[in-house]
Order: sequence, then C-alpha cells, then structure tokens
Amino acid sequence: MAHITLSVPDEIYAEMKNHPEIKWSEVARQNIINKVLSLKKVMSSKELFSLLDEKTQRSLKNTSDDEWKEFSLKMEKKGWMRKKYLTQV
Repeated sequence: MAHITLSVPDEIYAEMKNHPEIKWSEVARQNIINKVLSLKKVMSSKELFSLLDEKTQRSLKNTSDDEWKEFSLKMEKKGWMRKKYLTQV
C-alpha cells in the first residue's frame, strides 16, 4: 500500500488532537476512495442509454417511477458495499 503525507492547518490539527478516538488516516483514506470512485462516473445516463439495444431502451422507458426508485436504492447499496470492500483490500 502506498503512503502519502498530508498537511493541515494548525487549527485543524489542534481540533483533531481533541478526538484521539478517531483514526484520522482512515477518514482521509475513505474520502480519497470516495472521490476517486466519483471521478470514475464519467458517462452520463444519456450516453449509457444510447449504447443499449432498442428492446432494452423500450423496456426501460416503460419502467414505472416506483420500479426506478427501488432499482436506484439497490444500486446505491451495491455502491456502498463496493466502497466498503475496496477499503478492506
């Protein structure tokens, strides 16, 4: 695993010292991972949709709002699980 060094303002460092129960390196690691994962989301939904075959496009257009919400929640959970897995690697 690679190592990096961070600089923070003295005032922030003093506040961090007030919370020794928090693993600050883990906080930084999680935020870096989240940022990298969000940067990988470069394809828009319209671009993705255009890559699908016509049958799939028709099926998606006929999907109800409730079905989309359910699907979205499942995908969000999968994304969270993926992030959790990446932090354990």
